[in-house]
Amino acid sequence: MQPLAAARALDQFFLDARARLLDLAAILDRIGRGADAAAAAADPRAGKLAEALGVLRSDAPNKAELVQRLFSLAYDPDWVRPAPRG
Repeated sequence: MQPLAAARALDQFFLDARARLLDLAAILDRIGRGADAAAAAADPRAGKLAEALGVLRSDAPNKAELVQRLFSLAYDPDWVRPAPRG
């Protein structure tokens, strides 16, 4: 299967990307203007968001994978599936 041509991908996804970026900008504005914004900035989740933005600004060809890994737990070979509640 051939990858989608870059120009066609831009045509197809531009408005959706624009809307998502505006949503993200609004969220970051709310955090930045909120009461005790300095405490929120020190929150590790805010750090993850900043790291993800760095990935998006990078030239990495696998941005989606890198962002997904950033927000995922590392694989634990000793993890045990929880039993259903009964």
